[in-house]
Amino acid sequence: MKAVQIDRYAKETRTRLRDIPKPEAGPTEVLVKVKAAAVNPLELLILTGSVRLIQDYPMPLTLGNECSGVVEAVGAQVTDFRVGDRVYCRLPLAGIGAFAEYVAVDHTALSPMPAGYDFATAAAIPLTGLTAWQGITEELEARPGQTLLIPGGSGSFGQMAVPLAKALGLRVIVTGNDRAREAILAAGADEYLDYRKENYWEILSGVDCVIDTLGAGEFARELSVLKPGGRLLSPRTGPNKAFAVRNRFGFAKRALFTAAGARYDRAARKQGKSYRFIFVRADGAQLRQVTRIVEQQHIVPPVDPHPFTLETAGEALALVQNGHTAGKVMLRL
Repeated sequence: MKAVQIDRYAKETRTRLRDIPKPEAGPTEVLVKVKAAAVNPLELLILTGSVRLIQDYPMPLTLGNECSGVVEAVGAQVTDFRVGDRVYCRLPLAGIGAFAEYVAVDHTALSPMPAGYDFATAAAIPLTGLTAWQGITEELEARPGQTLLIPGGSGSFGQMAVPLAKALGLRVIVTGNDRAREAILAAGADEYLDYRKENYWEILSGVDCVIDTLGAGEFARELSVLKPGGRLLSPRTGPNKAFAVRNRFGFAKRALFTAAGARYDRAARKQGKSYRFIFVRADGAQLRQVTRIVEQQHIVPPVDPHPFTLETAGEALALVQNGHTAGKVMLRL
């Protein structure tokens, strides 16, 4: 089968399209014929080695973290999927490889696709959907009635996180550009602030939770609007001690992440608040819950119209790196 691989970590995007053996489904695995694979900034972090302390990979490595497709075969112990089922997933971090014609996935990472969705639209859901779900329910432990702020939440993450947060009973405030105002309000946001006209840190206070999409440069401002006891969650600012403990890393990694996140933890504790870092994991049961809300709320994530394939994966990665996309970039098989 064809697969898009890298041979080593490098700053430059150097992928290779190769013929490699078609995988077989193990006893608890499902063999999926890939129909669409999403191209995310996470791929760029992986191929440059930026996340090797969280997950280091043997080479050569087949790229790709989320996909949709059709079940080709099931392992002997798999009872919840059948040949022909339309499925999708965020692949387990240690077992990525969606940029290929086939991928073998443990059944616990899979979920049936939302009813009526095409493969490309479905493949745009798992990574952002699970990030929002795990962030809100596990890291923030947000409760109905609480207020969630998403600075810079007008992009693909916000378009998924807002309706999920509303379905979980939260009041949601988003900042972003004026072009996205109507779409984010239509998704359920209670308040939308145009960052060109309004500084949220001068307007808001007493917020229960913040999900950062902008990175470390926004940390102090995001922290300032939280109430005492509030939580700031980021998938971008960087790992800390709490992240290392939750993931049961060894002593060396725990010490490294503790040191790396120390200034953020200190700043949060000084104000009686807390900082959390998230690196989304595969979870088919949670993805089923996300799928239910996606179907009920008719959430349709935008998909970039460029017609990329495995043969043009390098161009797709370059588009994501440049940031000028009109939705989630897809490889269509």
